[in-house]
Amino acid sequence: MQSNSQSHPHAQHEFLCGKYTLTLNRPHVMGIVNVTPDSFSDGGKFSSTDLAVEHALKLIAEGADILDIGGESTRPGAAVVSLDEELKRVIPVIETLSKTCNVPISIDTYKPEVMRQAIAAGADIVNDVRALQEQNALEIVTQSNVGVCLMHMQGTPQTMQLEPYYVDVVSEVKQFLVDRMNAVLAHGIVKNRILLDPGFGFGKTRAHNIALIQHLDELNAIGLPLLVGLSRKSVLGSITGGDEGQRLYASIAASVISAMKGAKIIRVHDVKATVDALKVVTAIQ
Repeated sequence: MQSNSQSHPHAQHEFLCGKYTLTLNRPHVMGIVNVTPDSFSDGGKFSSTDLAVEHALKLIAEGADILDIGGESTRPGAAVVSLDEELKRVIPVIETLSKTCNVPISIDTYKPEVMRQAIAAGADIVNDVRALQEQNALEIVTQSNVGVCLMHMQGTPQTMQLEPYYVDVVSEVKQFLVDRMNAVLAHGIVKNRILLDPGFGFGKTRAHNIALIQHLDELNAIGLPLLVGLSRKSVLGSITGGDEGQRLYASIAASVISAMKGAKIIRVHDVKATVDALKVVTAIQ
């Protein structure tokens, strides 16, 4: 059954996620916590768990509304991480943070078993680049009270940037998100637990990404809150010429534009700068 809130694209939403209820009357910032070895070159002084927790607490201090914990890179061409390795990376971090922090914790994974153990460890949101299409993913989330983010991706992280192709990227991404939303609703997950993510950079060329930003209002018209993740993405580098470490200003511009076009959750690396920029958006809107 399709939602009838399409006539209210700017309706205020309450997002129900685990033990939290977020009132999305302003853009919320999701801070990225990558628990991957290349993110924490610590010279063996601390475990990556300690460093990840320390980084997460710093992001909360900078104003993050949500923390997104990930143990497997989904950047183009990234190597697949084994189930055991991903669990070893993320579960201790989620267990620690769920006891010590007062913001929702999101697990960034497509693996159903990681979802199951992360929820048991205290995760409040499942952020899935495969939109709960893996076997048992939908059942695991349905049996919990966590929120879920359904993302569009063409191909897999290993193949997605080889030759992305669409006849009409906006309508195809929109149709996919509507189809996944309906599949999740049909399983009994209520609308207030669902976010949608167009999947910037996941099987999209520069032109595709720009078209999606330009037409974010069409995706907003589905009637569910949009999560946008453009932080430090290569599309920004292709526009400015900067490498990953030089994309702060471009990322802020993308975050501000996304928020002004109706995105409710902005997923970023640079929390403090984004929080300040979005306070201006909120004041003006």
